[in-house]
Amino acid sequence: MTLAKPITPHLWFATQAREAAAFYCSVFPDSKIESVARLRDTPSGDCDLVAFVLGGQPFMAISAGPVFRFNPSVSFLVSFDASRDSRAREKLDAAWAALIDGGQALMLLDAYPFSPHYGWVQDRNGLSWQLILSEAGAAPRPLIMPFLMFTGAVCGKAEEAGAFYRSVFDGSCAGQLVRYPDGAAPDRAGTVMFSDFRLGETWFAAMDSAHPHGFGFNEAVSFMAIGHDQAGIDRHWARLSAVPEAEQCGWCKDRYGVSWQVTAAVLGELLASGDPVVVERVTRAVLPMHKLDVARIEAAVRADAT
Repeated sequence: MTLAKPITPHLWFATQAREAAAFYCSVFPDSKIESVARLRDTPSGDCDLVAFVLGGQPFMAISAGPVFRFNPSVSFLVSFDASRDSRAREKLDAAWAALIDGGQALMLLDAYPFSPHYGWVQDRNGLSWQLILSEAGAAPRPLIMPFLMFTGAVCGKAEEAGAFYRSVFDGSCAGQLVRYPDGAAPDRAGTVMFSDFRLGETWFAAMDSAHPHGFGFNEAVSFMAIGHDQAGIDRHWARLSAVPEAEQCGWCKDRYGVSWQVTAAVLGELLASGDPVVVERVTRAVLPMHKLDVARIEAAVRADAT
């Protein structure tokens, strides 16, 4: 299992996590499904949990019922670097053709002031992707980066949020920061038109948008903050959990409304073990928890079946 990065995007599907993961693996290079586990008797019934990698970036997905819906407040920025790949534009066009099939364009694939070739698409599953052809001289970035759009009550908080997240995760750094100029109404001059930053080993992008979108962050896309021990879980939980009523099974919401799963490396290993008895015991142990308790999870695995 490749969940080595401390932060992993997690996608919530109604029923089609397996099919969606296979589709995305067919679209992007260096991609594969790593494991599928069946979680039984959860509040959403039996759920498939899928671990997969897209373009070197680990992902998780779950089929857990039509509870949350994707929206463009969280998308994934896919950078095709023409200075390093002579077929970058061709590969971008192929990915666009696959993602637009059954989906819709949020910004048409075209030339824009910030890129000679860019488009924003919502795919057949409702998940959003921004495909961009990087210009010569651009700072190298991973193929795929989560992209956070701060709207509504949190519009204007993108710069603050980036600094906060960098304070939470060790080994983080700032990247680019481009501000809106005067005359960009409804966006306020000085707020973030584009930024990126690295949290541990995972790059993110973020922006503010004052347009009346009518959507914001929700649990459809969350981010797994993976701790290697209880101390790491405790530290991340203390910083990230800001909405007590959202705490459940290691899930929490931060001060900006972004959803996180503060989880343990050992939990991912146990769920990916393929042992149905272990998976069942772990699931039963985790369901009543708010913050995860590694000792209780490990004790549940050791317990004799009764």
